Amino acid sequence: MDDILVAALYKFVALPDFEEMQAPLLEVCKQNDVKGTLLLAAEGINGTLAGPTEGVRAVVAYLRSDPRLATLEPKQSFANGPPFYRMKVRLKKEIVTMGVENIDPNDIVGTYVPPKDWNALIEDPEVIVIDTRNDYEVMIGTFKGAQDPLIKTFREFPAWLREQMKGREQPKVAMFCTGGIRCEKSTAFLKQEGVKEVFHLQGGILKYLEEVPEEESLWEGQCFVFDQRVSVGHGLEVGAYELCRACRNPIAKSDKERAEYVEGVSCHQCIAESTAEQKEKFAERQKQMELSLKRGEMHIRDGVPIPGPAQ
Repeated sequence: MDDILVAALYKFVALPDFEEMQAPLLEVCKQNDVKGTLLLAAEGINGTLAGPTEGVRAVVAYLRSDPRLATLEPKQSFANGPPFYRMKVRLKKEIVTMGVENIDPNDIVGTYVPPKDWNALIEDPEVIVIDTRNDYEVMIGTFKGAQDPLIKTFREFPAWLREQMKGREQPKVAMFCTGGIRCEKSTAFLKQEGVKEVFHLQGGILKYLEEVPEEESLWEGQCFVFDQRVSVGHGLEVGAYELCRACRNPIAKSDKERAEYVEGVSCHQCIAESTAEQKEKFAERQKQMELSLKRGEMHIRDGVPIPGPAQ
């Protein structure tokens, strides 16, 4: 199969008519054979698209034809197979859910640090480096020396951050996430809390892995991505991780050799979390998927691995 262009994008911008944008945007994606998920909200747009190069570029051009989205700059990479099996355009309250009212990255945000300058910043012993992502993402890779908040969802991050900042005298904080969107909100939140020196990695981990040579990199491991590639490494090469179809957490080849692993049913991370009834349902789903593959059909229920994009 020819390489498929993958474009991750987001922009915080006032879109009061976001509901009216949904149907035309979905139609343009379908016309260009583009799959993925886009989120629309009054605060902006967020998502990932994949498909034929010209198709993805046509959708991006359509988005940029709206003056409010004219400066949209997708982060591009390639996949050897389809990362998505359907196209969704969803309406949301937030394009990335933090759950804190009155946070507007258009009004206040941290200082952007380009990938080429990131190493110098995070090697400064006075800088607190924080990974804003969820635990299953941090598990497979992060920056050397970064603090892991051990959160299950981004909603938990503000409370964790407040606790970490207690008693500190104007700390210098550097944050990072997959593509930049979570840092837009987390740095805005921290500045609103009164912290003055707040920085974040411009373009996120994906831009860093794209631009910084591996021999100079301070990144350790792989970067989780929200599509069927599961992870990418330096140069945005597709990584070796897969997903446990039961819990949707990333697993390595060695994890599949453990006794707890039953394909589609359980892994070492979730075997104790599901009931016997749930495992039976997972086993039946796996059976149906295998039958579909034998018939040469696509089993649509095994589509996007994690509901909704997050960058």
